[in-house]
Amino acid sequence: MRTVRGWFQNTTGGLPRAFWYLWTGTLINRLGSFVLVFLAIYLTQERGFSASAAGLVIGLWGVGGAVGTTVGGTLADRWGRRPTLLTAHLGAATMMLALGLARPLWAVALGALLLGMFAEAARPAFGAMMIDVVPEKDRLRAFSLNYWAINLGFACAAVLAGFAAQAGYLLLFVVDAATTLVTALIIFTRVRETRSVAAGPARSDGRAPAGVLRTILNDRVYLGFVALNLFAALVFLQHISMLPIAMGDSGLSPATYGSVIALNGVLIVVGQLFVPRLIKGRSRSHVLALAALVMGVGFGLTAFAHAAWFYGLTVLVWTVGEMLNSPSNSTLIAELSPAELRGRYQGVFSLSWQVAGAAAPVLGGLVREHAGNTTLWLGCAVVGGVMAVAHLVSGPARERRAAQLRTPTLPVRPVTVVRTPVPEAAEAAATGPAEPVRATQ
Repeated sequence: MRTVRGWFQNTTGGLPRAFWYLWTGTLINRLGSFVLVFLAIYLTQERGFSASAAGLVIGLWGVGGAVGTTVGGTLADRWGRRPTLLTAHLGAATMMLALGLARPLWAVALGALLLGMFAEAARPAFGAMMIDVVPEKDRLRAFSLNYWAINLGFACAAVLAGFAAQAGYLLLFVVDAATTLVTALIIFTRVRETRSVAAGPARSDGRAPAGVLRTILNDRVYLGFVALNLFAALVFLQHISMLPIAMGDSGLSPATYGSVIALNGVLIVVGQLFVPRLIKGRSRSHVLALAALVMGVGFGLTAFAHAAWFYGLTVLVWTVGEMLNSPSNSTLIAELSPAELRGRYQGVFSLSWQVAGAAAPVLGGLVREHAGNTTLWLGCAVVGGVMAVAHLVSGPARERRAAQLRTPTLPVRPVTVVRTPVPEAAEAAATGPAEPVRATQ
C-alpha cells in the first residue's frame, strides 16, 4: 500500500494548481467529445448525405483546423493564452450547436469549417499555457498526465456517445457544446493569464519581436523535428482510415474493429502513468527512436494479420510506441520553443497534425489501391525505421538547441565603484569601460 501511495505521490505530487485546472478542463472536454466520433455516421445515415459529401465536410473540418492552429498560435503570443482559449472555446461551442442545427449541405460544410477553426485554435494556446505553468523538471509527468486524461475522456466519450445517439443525434452536439462551455468556465474563473510571466522582460522599445515568421522558418532544428512528427502522424493515422478497411477485407465486422481499436485507449489509460518513471533520465532521442521503431513494427505487422486477435496484437504493439512518443515529444517541443514565441511554435507543431489528418487517408488509399495492402503496412514499418535513424542523427542538435534556450540571458549592469581610485589609476577609472557583472536572480 505504501508503495502504491509513493508511486501516486511521485506521479501527481508537486504540480501547480493551474495545471490541475487545465487538466480538469481537458478531461471534461474530452468526455463530451461526441461529435467527431460519430460525424461520418451522422452525415451519411441521419442526414442522408453521400459518402463523398461526408468526406468533403470532414475535410473542411481539417482545413479549418489548419487555419485555426496558425491563427491561434499567433493570438496566444500577441493577445494572450487566456483570451485566446476563451474565444476559441466559446466559438467552438457556438459552432457545435450551429452544426447540429444546420440542414443544407452548404450550411453543414460552413459549420464544419468554422468549428474546426475554433476547436483547433485552442490547441497552441493550451500547450503554451501548460508549458508556462509547469516547471521544466515536472513537464514529463505533466504531459503524461494530460495525455492520460485525453485518452480516458475519449474512450469514455465513444461509449457515452453511443447511448446519447439513441436519444437523438442533436443531443451529441448539445452535450459536446456544454462540456466545451464548462471548460471555458474553468479557465475563466480559475486560470490566470501566463503569457507576460513566460515571455520574460519586455523589449526596451516596447515592441513585439520582429521577424517572427522568419525566425521559425530559419529554425531548421525545430522544423526538422516537426517534419519527423508529420511522418509519424502519417503512419499513426492509418488506424483511422486504412485499418478498418483492412479488417473489413478480412471479413471482420465494424463492431470488431471498434473492440480492437478500443485496446489502444485501454492500454494508455492503464499504462501511461507508468511511462514517465520508465523513461525519466534516459536520452530523449533514444526514446523517440525506439518509439518510432516500435510504432513502425506494430503497423507493419498488420500486413500479416487476418484474425481479430492478430489485429489486436498489432494495436497493442504500436500503442506502446505511441505511449513512449507522446510525453517525450511534448517536453522536447516545450524546450525548443522560445518563451516569447511559444504559442506560434505550438501552432506550427499542431499544423503538422492537421496536414497529416488530411493527407494520411489520401496517401494510404493511393498506396493500397495501386500497390496493395501488404505494401501499405510494410511501408509504414520502413517509415518507422527511417524515422528512428533520423531521431538518433538529429538528436544531439536538438539537445544543444534546448540547452541554449534553457540558459537565461541575464541583464548586464555596470559596477558602481565605491572606493576612491589611487592617483595612478584615476584617469583609467574615469574613462575606461566598467566591468560588467551578472545580475543575481
